[in-house]
Amino acid sequence: MASTRGGSCVVAPATGDIALARFPFSDLSQSRLRPALVLAESGRGDWVLCQITSNPYSDPDAVEISINDVSAGSLQRTSYARPGKLFTANTNLMVSVSGALNYEILRSVVERVVSLMSTGLHE
Repeated sequence: MASTRGGSCVVAPATGDIALARFPFSDLSQSRLRPALVLAESGRGDWVLCQITSNPYSDPDAVEISINDVSAGSLQRTSYARPGKLFTANTNLMVSVSGALNYEILRSVVERVVSLMSTGLHE
């Protein structure tokens, strides 16, 4: 897990980490500091993030994350990863890393992302 200094991550996060990042609104008008699941490195200090929320939306693709699903660090309450809400962010938009998901939940989120991206594809 990365530590913080001066408002940005000192060490690059790792896949499966839960980072506190400036997540943009879908219309890019503003951003909000919120937890996000680090899914993949995309080069040059950029990472693909998945929004995490504590609100139990009626999002059929949401993956529940219980406090017991965090293998390092902590999660304050049951939360939900939203695979349809992805964002690419540079490490300087990440304020801290608070934990890491266990492999089973991370895999479940990634599978939902792949399923969403595959919807409508025809061979």
